[in-house]
Amino acid sequence: MEGLRTERLVLRRWVESDRALFHRLNHDAEIMRFFPMRMTRAEADATMDRWNADLDTDGMGFLAAMRLSDRRVIGVIGLSPVVEPVYDFAPSVQIGWRLLPEAQGQGLATEGARACLDHGFGRLALPEIVSQCVVENRASEAVMLRLGLRFRKTFDHPRVPRSHPHLLRHSLYGLRREDWLARG
Repeated sequence: MEGLRTERLVLRRWVESDRALFHRLNHDAEIMRFFPMRMTRAEADATMDRWNADLDTDGMGFLAAMRLSDRRVIGVIGLSPVVEPVYDFAPSVQIGWRLLPEAQGQGLATEGARACLDHGFGRLALPEIVSQCVVENRASEAVMLRLGLRFRKTFDHPRVPRSHPHLLRHSLYGLRREDWLARG
C-alpha cells in the first residue's frame, strides 16, 4: 500500500526522521481535540513502529502523508483493519486521516483518502471500507461525504472512557466496493 501518489501527496511508510512530527500529530491539543487522550513520546514511537509493522503484516496501514511541493509530512492517511470484537462492524477495514492544522482545509485529506480508496477497492479488492469520527467532528464527516461514504449509524465508542462524554458518540460511515466502482 505504501508509495501511493496523488497530484499533491505521497503516502509512504514512516521513517526515523518523522518521529518528532509524529509525536506532534499525536500530542498536540488542537490536533487531538477529538481523541480522549494524547500520546506520550514513547507511546507515539510505539504506534509509529506498529503502523509500519502493519504494512508488512496486513499490506495496509496508516501512512505518512508527505506534501510534494515542499517534501514535508503534513499528517497521516491510510487504511487499517478493524478486528477487535468490541466493534460490531468488525471485521472490516477503516480509512482515516489526521492533518496538521496548517494543512487542513485544502482538500489534502480528501485527495489522500481517495487514493487509499482506489487502492483498497482496486488492488486489494476489499468489499467495503468504513470510517468513523466523533459526531461533532464536522470536518472529518465532510471528507467522508465528499468521498461518497454513506452514513450507517451513531454508536458509543467502546474505547472512549465514560469520563469523556463529549467524545463518546461516534458516527459510522461506509462505502461498498461496487458503489465505488460504479462512480467511475
